[in-house]
Amino acid sequence: MELADRAVGLLLTLTSLSIFTYYTFWVIILPFVDSDHFIQQYFLPQEYAILIPVFAGVVLLCFLCIFIGSVMLKSKKKKA
Repeated sequence: MELADRAVGLLLTLTSLSIFTYYTFWVIILPFVDSDHFIQQYFLPQEYAILIPVFAGVVLLCFLCIFIGSVMLKSKKKKA
């Protein structure tokens, strides 16, 4: 089981590192590259650099609120 946990940890670390590197390159370096350069085809337009994290944050906040609300309702039913 320990080997599986380490493999999952390594996979999550590599995934988050690759996402961080892609996003950092997209937001910090890409605005200084010419718009007709071939590397531009691998990235979405700059507007999405803000829209995607904001949307993900709102979705995460909604799920968190729903989870906390359901836990509070379940604990209230157990007391009664």
